[in-house]
Amino acid sequence: MKIVEQIKQPIAFEMDLFEQKFRLSMSSRVALLNRITHYIVNRKGKQMRPMFVFLVAKMVSNGEVLERTYRGASVIELIHTATLVHDDVVDDSNRRRGFFSVNALWKNKIAVLIGDFLLSKGLLLSIDNNDFDLLKIISVAVREMSEGELLQIEKARKLDITEAIYYDIIRKKTATLIAACCSLGAASVKPDSQDVEQMRKFGELIGMAFQIKDDLFDYGETQIGKPTGIDIKEQKMTLPLIYVLNTCSPKDKEWLINSIKNHNRNSKRVKEVIAFVKRNGGLDYAIAKMKVFQNEALQLLQTYPETAYKNALKLMVNYVIERKK
Repeated sequence: MKIVEQIKQPIAFEMDLFEQKFRLSMSSRVALLNRITHYIVNRKGKQMRPMFVFLVAKMVSNGEVLERTYRGASVIELIHTATLVHDDVVDDSNRRRGFFSVNALWKNKIAVLIGDFLLSKGLLLSIDNNDFDLLKIISVAVREMSEGELLQIEKARKLDITEAIYYDIIRKKTATLIAACCSLGAASVKPDSQDVEQMRKFGELIGMAFQIKDDLFDYGETQIGKPTGIDIKEQKMTLPLIYVLNTCSPKDKEWLINSIKNHNRNSKRVKEVIAFVKRNGGLDYAIAKMKVFQNEALQLLQTYPETAYKNALKLMVNYVIERKK
């Protein structure tokens, strides 16, 4: 059995029901909107985010989920989908998970409006049901994701990024949404409990490990949907590169910065940068840091009783580290 199927097993019923509720939450009276949202839903990914919501909810409440849990999972997925649609416009990307992106098929203007529509659907789903505590968790995540993206753009221009700033960027850009899923799962069944903060921290740690794993793919040989070296071409400062920039000689540092600033479109030069980072321990350092976040996340699960949900979350943490794409 595939690992994702194993993780899903204890929440298979909830995920099936969620699927129906999520489709309903996207519906509209406008035919064009329904056509596009139908296209999006039928090309969904692994749905890791709702899986986090249901697994955490069931782990902290001895197997209980409420209607609020389904709403929370739908809101997260609506807002996550909205950010992906907007990201494709920002990045001028024509593909998403191997299929044409919304902007490639319907142009940027419609894609931006679809993203706005999904965002408002998510907010109203919470407001209409008085889930203000869940709405606050999600709204903080949206704010942080925007800040993280802008901080990354600002730093890419100057290439003056430290390891601390890098962690700040990935915490906001990637980890905050997974943290929101986990805290929301806990809050949906046990509002105002200690579990809400403990699970937020758990999700944040997984998100940090997840992003470092993504950074490592940039130096790998395997095809994962994005070409090797794409982060360097886009002048994104990833952990392996930051480590090597901070530990190599001034002459090598000058060559690296010059390569990223002025020769990032030269495939030969990008390959040389990748080889240099590998040779100088950048990947080993990033892998070690990723494992620290992984172990801290697993540590936070220790206080909960042994259940199928806890085991599935452990599998999820390890899957984040060991995934091939």
